[in-house]
Amino acid sequence: MMARRGGKRIRMDDPPPEYEEQGDPPNESVSDGDSPNKRMTRLRARGGVRDKPPIIDDDEDDFFAPVVRKRKHPAPKKPPAERRERVERPRKEHVEKEQERIDIERDVTTDESSLYFIVRHSKLHIATIVEDWIEQYKQNRDSALIALMQFFINASGCKGKISEDMQHPMEHTAVIRKMTEEFDEESGEYPLIMPGQQWKKFKMNFCEFVHTLVKHCQYSIIYDQFLMDNVISLLTGLSDSQVRAFRHTATLAGENYDIFKGFRFRLFEIILAMKLMTALVDVALLVSNNFENAAKQYEAERVKSRDRRASDRLESLMAKRAELEENMDEIKNMLTYMFKSVFVHRYRDNLPDIRAICMAEIGVWMENYPQNFLDDSYLKYIGWTLHDKVGEVRLRCLQALLPLYDKEELKGKLELFTSKFKDRIVAMTLDKEFEVAVHAVKLVISILKIHPDILADKDCEIVYELVYSSHRGVAQAAAEFLNVRLFHLTADMEETKTKRGKLRLPNTPLIRDLVQFFIESELHEHGAYLVDSFIDNNPMVKDWECMTDLLLEEPGPNEEVLDNKQESTLIEIMVSSVKQSATGEAPVGRASNRKISLSAKELKAIQDEKIRLTEHFVITLPPLLEKYQADSEKLTNLLAVPQYFELDIYTTNRQEANLQALLDKISYIMTVHTDRDVLETCAKTLEYLCTEGSATYTRCDVARSNIIDNAVNKYKDAIDDWRNLIAGEELPNEDDIYNITISLKVVSILYSSHNLNPWNLFDSLFQDVEECQAKENPGRNLPNEALVYCIEACYFSISWGLYYVENQCESSQITEAVKELRSNLDKYMSACFELTRDGPTEQIQEAVSTLLDDCVRYKYTFDFKAYQSICDLLIIFSDQLTRNENPNVHTLQYKSTLDEQLVLNNFVQHYVFALRQEDVQDENRIMELHKKRNFLASYCKLVVYNIIPTKSAASMFKYYVKCYNEYGDIIKATLGKAREINKVNFALTLLLSLIAVFKDLQNQSENGTVSKNSHEFSDLKELAKRFALTFGFDAIKNREPVIALHRAGILFAVGDVPDDPVAAPTRLLFLEVLNEFNHKLLKQDKKVILNFLDRRLSPAMPSSRAEEWQPLVLYRNSLLHGETDQAPVTATKRAYARKRRGDHGDVTKQPESREGSVERNVTTSL
Repeated sequence: MMARRGGKRIRMDDPPPEYEEQGDPPNESVSDGDSPNKRMTRLRARGGVRDKPPIIDDDEDDFFAPVVRKRKHPAPKKPPAERRERVERPRKEHVEKEQERIDIERDVTTDESSLYFIVRHSKLHIATIVEDWIEQYKQNRDSALIALMQFFINASGCKGKISEDMQHPMEHTAVIRKMTEEFDEESGEYPLIMPGQQWKKFKMNFCEFVHTLVKHCQYSIIYDQFLMDNVISLLTGLSDSQVRAFRHTATLAGENYDIFKGFRFRLFEIILAMKLMTALVDVALLVSNNFENAAKQYEAERVKSRDRRASDRLESLMAKRAELEENMDEIKNMLTYMFKSVFVHRYRDNLPDIRAICMAEIGVWMENYPQNFLDDSYLKYIGWTLHDKVGEVRLRCLQALLPLYDKEELKGKLELFTSKFKDRIVAMTLDKEFEVAVHAVKLVISILKIHPDILADKDCEIVYELVYSSHRGVAQAAAEFLNVRLFHLTADMEETKTKRGKLRLPNTPLIRDLVQFFIESELHEHGAYLVDSFIDNNPMVKDWECMTDLLLEEPGPNEEVLDNKQESTLIEIMVSSVKQSATGEAPVGRASNRKISLSAKELKAIQDEKIRLTEHFVITLPPLLEKYQADSEKLTNLLAVPQYFELDIYTTNRQEANLQALLDKISYIMTVHTDRDVLETCAKTLEYLCTEGSATYTRCDVARSNIIDNAVNKYKDAIDDWRNLIAGEELPNEDDIYNITISLKVVSILYSSHNLNPWNLFDSLFQDVEECQAKENPGRNLPNEALVYCIEACYFSISWGLYYVENQCESSQITEAVKELRSNLDKYMSACFELTRDGPTEQIQEAVSTLLDDCVRYKYTFDFKAYQSICDLLIIFSDQLTRNENPNVHTLQYKSTLDEQLVLNNFVQHYVFALRQEDVQDENRIMELHKKRNFLASYCKLVVYNIIPTKSAASMFKYYVKCYNEYGDIIKATLGKAREINKVNFALTLLLSLIAVFKDLQNQSENGTVSKNSHEFSDLKELAKRFALTFGFDAIKNREPVIALHRAGILFAVGDVPDDPVAAPTRLLFLEVLNEFNHKLLKQDKKVILNFLDRRLSPAMPSSRAEEWQPLVLYRNSLLHGETDQAPVTATKRAYARKRRGDHGDVTKQPESREGSVERNVTTSL
């Protein structure tokens, strides 16, 4: 029997001090080759081999059985061998011996009779292979053992061959040492760690082989004190080899190689040892069960009366019980020894893979054999490793614990562990590795189920907030936690009734709690995230009948009335649930980047949900709209519900009356409401209801025409009244301003979703835009907001015109339609460019100055809308139209002029980058930044789609570092796309940005000289460094653009030559900026650039060590770095003279033909 564990009290609060470094701990049970101490093996313990005293690390707790140590006088030490350096061995002249060695190695791994070859290549079942080996073992156990050891050695990646004469006289540690020395340095075969399907299969077969071998040997061979002793001894020998790999190294190369060999042996040792222990655990569990059954049978036979007792059976049961008890002790001793010899030293290994394997396997042992392994002396290893720095190891710990907490019968053994490590597990729910966080939340759920009182409120609140996590797995796991703790039905819930006596549905209290939870979380814009977290694991979020019942039915005497905030929240949750159920799409930010195709079963489920929600809401939506028709926030959500209907339900279920009621409500809301969100939702819902081909199209199209007629008539009446007032030189009153503004707002919003061109509104709308652009009567123009709607409506008119030409226009009318559309486009673009050109100087300043008091005025600045319309139309009417089959459409392509491009660039420079408001309120600043980002993105799209030349982005790129927090992501994406268009133009554009910043620094300085020590110049160099990173790592592909950048940069740096022949060029400091791109040059190109530089310098330049010449010295030295024919220089003239003597060489002539083109690229063509 195993000795009782005792000694120190187990402490699990903190990981051991050395664990923080996660280094390889000192292994006292191993020693170098000269030490008299060697690892204690079970074979030595039995006296099978001559032994020396063992030293076994007890890992700070002496709860394992004590080991009796034998004393023996140490043998005299041998003199240390002379340390030899690792040298390159010459090729042997004896070809026969080398060929013989190659043949031997080939035999080891390709011998079809070897276990390695059979397990790797044979299609036989593993059980058959094991049975064949057992038969061989029964006939000759020595040869079978050698075959098994050879298999293990080959599986580790070593091609050394074990012979019979090596096995008997040599200990296993010596055999392993011999195998380590015979590693083939050229071999790239490491079976257990190599990627690929065949190696993955081999690893699975290897693990299955070990498990099957132990399983088939469990009744006899495993207890013969030969097989397992030798296998375990081999494992400890492998552990020895990895230590020597770190301790016995001579040179750096030898150290690296030996460590790598040690890693292979160490990883193999862990895989083999852990799988072997797992197999032994299964055997121990079986033996334990058999022992218990035998004990019960013996006890049942013993208590029988003497006349009924069978003495021979009693004796056989007693013998069987004794044999099983002996076998159990034998297996426990094996497990204990292997645990202390391998696991205790490897669970803190410096290799994460090994630590992960240890945690995975100890979890299996605890789950399969909790009687022996599930106690605090083993659990502490998992608890300590929960603090591991590698996510994969932490994940393995949680995966090991989860099955333990799922078993009710084990909760008593986990109580102390839970109390000690509960805080760490809860903290891991916030782990940066999402998979770890998911498993941590699952483990907290398991803890909540078996130890509900151990979690404090603060622990639960940490998990509550995770339902809003951007990672869907974490959020859904947190929702499951909430289901267990809060959102579940209980038997003691009271039934409630409405005011008219209707019984409330069962989910009513849960939905009330969900609404209150959402309100208290204070994240009201994340309703879709909350719904997505619960939609797959709690049916209450799809209980639309219960939700509408709460909204429509009057509360009963024992119910609380929903206040306005609760109603709005419930409607938001309900509509988010409807949207996700009908589309199957997760909210933005939660969906996967990869487009996942749904299966037929999933599509069928989504369609069924869509039908179910349609059948419910076609009846309940009209009364909901009736009840909340005065509340804009609630209406915006409710009006979106029909966009997810299955429209055929209206006819198949004979719900035409409810359809007409819905259309009447939409028409009424469009008439009385002025909120933009409400009107836009109405227009989009009406667009969906008017889907061509649907059963509802005819009825809905009639209603749409009536709504548009009403809106157009109101606009015409209002604009006529306005113009009559202006013509009579009267001032419009507030009612006139309101009428024209609201009528234009409705027309513009309807235009965004419906084609209003048949109503011929463009000329009337554009007339006001043109008058505003002409600035003839500035006091008589439409209000600012009304002009924004005019610009919007004209934009949609032109867009619908293109759609008509491309898709609906008859061939006989297309010429006239294209001519009219082109005329409208030219007029509109011209007016918008003028508005954009003149707007920023006054309108933007006025808007920003009144930002705190009048956000509406800021929002409706018409030059903003003109700018956005230009950017969008330039993309719509770009060269893509030339791919249309009809040649008439090709004439619609719009090409911007240089002046128009300059207008757009000035707008971006003035508004996006120049105006930086830091003292405004947070909400307004966020709104302003959002608008600026939209403006910048619109401009960047023109560059990305090559609608304006890349050089137009130079003035924008220079803000890459300065405005990185605000616009860094947009500029970075534009840099990447611009590089794909033309790499040379891209490189020269970057140079133009750097030159522009350098010139700005010159203009800001008093004497026109830039200080290299200034903070601004450091920022410029940082910008150049960032630009250099955009070229990537492929120097060959970037060769031409980088050369062009250097040549053009040199032209700029040395081009401004002062009158004083001794003075350096005024822009020479720019070479330090250019120096940031030197590492992108190939070695041969550095010489070319150096020659180009020397030809641009005046031959009369004297030798000078002045500070102003140092940029040139640094730049030249950087170009000369790595060259063998020239050394770095410190004086100028000598370097110039040496280089000028080579001016006529072939290398310098190579780039001469491109000289003019590069200069033109910088000055003109860019």
